[in-house]
Amino acid sequence: MSGIDPSSQAQSDEAAAPTILVVDDERNIRRTLDMVLTGEGFRVVEAASAEDALKLLTQGETPVEMMLVDLMLPGMNGLELLDRVRQDDATRDLPVIVISGHATVHDAVKAIKLGAGDFFEKPLNRERVLVGVRNALKTSRLAREVRDLMAEVHTRYEMIGQGPAMQRMFKEIDRVAPTKASVLITGESGTGKELVSRAIHRLSPRADAPFVKVNCAAIPKELIESELFGHEKGSFTGAIGRKRGLFEQAHGGTLFLDEIGDMELTAQAKVLRALQSGEISRVGSEHVLHVDVRVLAATNKDLSKEVSTGRFREDLFFRLAVFPIRTPVLRERMEDLRPLIDAFLSAFCKENGLPQRRIDPAVYTALERRRWPGNVRELKNVIERAAILSGDMVTVADLPEDPHESPFEEDGSGADSIRAEGGSAGEGGSGERSILPEEGDGRSGAGGDGRRLTLREFRDRSERGYIVEVLSGLDWNISRAAVVLGIERTNLHKKIRAYGIKRGEDAGIRR
Repeated sequence: MSGIDPSSQAQSDEAAAPTILVVDDERNIRRTLDMVLTGEGFRVVEAASAEDALKLLTQGETPVEMMLVDLMLPGMNGLELLDRVRQDDATRDLPVIVISGHATVHDAVKAIKLGAGDFFEKPLNRERVLVGVRNALKTSRLAREVRDLMAEVHTRYEMIGQGPAMQRMFKEIDRVAPTKASVLITGESGTGKELVSRAIHRLSPRADAPFVKVNCAAIPKELIESELFGHEKGSFTGAIGRKRGLFEQAHGGTLFLDEIGDMELTAQAKVLRALQSGEISRVGSEHVLHVDVRVLAATNKDLSKEVSTGRFREDLFFRLAVFPIRTPVLRERMEDLRPLIDAFLSAFCKENGLPQRRIDPAVYTALERRRWPGNVRELKNVIERAAILSGDMVTVADLPEDPHESPFEEDGSGADSIRAEGGSAGEGGSGERSILPEEGDGRSGAGGDGRRLTLREFRDRSERGYIVEVLSGLDWNISRAAVVLGIERTNLHKKIRAYGIKRGEDAGIRR
């Protein structure tokens, strides 16, 4: 343990020690508790009355993390003090243990109902006090951590949207959440179908019960029934023990069947039975279990077409689609793009311990031009990658390339062609094209056929070579190349297409 200063270690321990308020009109009791608690590393502040305790709670120099209070106090008694503490938002969650030598069982029960975590009888037992105090502090800490985690989960699954499409969907969620109705959530991939299901569960009477999610597309067809309904030991090869299915795990709560359009027909029949009667049977068992589960389902497929082709049961479709909700695609709600960008960037920096980044306004404009076939999920991916690459400010150069709009496509527009006689690449023109002369010594102005290049041909060849050189040096990142070249990204796209530049080619070498 060499190298550690004992005095600094003691100061650190003292600073981190929980502060306990002892409220008792008997000085000897306060002194005894002070000796017991300080001897175990706690800090103690004392009050001889409930009125003094309230002053310490509201005006004290040190935040109080726990209170021991005698029920029999002069003036305001201990139960009244406890009631006042629970009514104040600042002290509502303060762990409290009550003490008394003359209290009745009725008093103890009332104290517990008001939120006391334990009850000590006089004369006090040292070990009983220490165990009770440690347990109460531990329970309070765990409850606080659970609240923080729940708040973080709710923030993570929060939906953002002020446009008419999202507001309409929010109203639909508000209407159906308090009911027991099954909900079918449809929409393209990346539009937030799981977020909708979690919002419905959170706003329902089942909010405190389990929320169980299963991705039907990710489970092999031979295991889907076992996962959903469970199995008995020895019911199939590998079933080495009894297993509770997801329907059982979700009992009293909500089961979210994601990608239900990929579920096998045999499993669909059992799901239908569970929805109709609340009855399930484990694989390998004839025993019927009764479950109370609300089913929410989601798919990016057109289930009505799946029904017409025989790949999805019509009766199950109607049972699920009691209340359909469609999640809007991002291109239908572009007014929400900027708030989404800000939220994703802030959340990513917070989760990864990064300083908050600012956003160049040009980033919003550049992202608004994209088509977003991957919807909100794709946008989140783009923002997180940009946050990793950026400095204090996210700029257009930090954005990854749009995979849906590559200027390097083989579109048959002419690998060796540039813009026509009406103008060079990047200039306006009628779209006609002229052919660059065969390669020669570009620096001397000679073409491959030995003739001299015109000034325009020389300029185009030089420009093409320089663009390839910059792109190659930046690993073919168009956004960064546009910044280096000092031109708009869309203009660089036009030049790449016009010059027939191919990804990976060397500067100065025509392909």
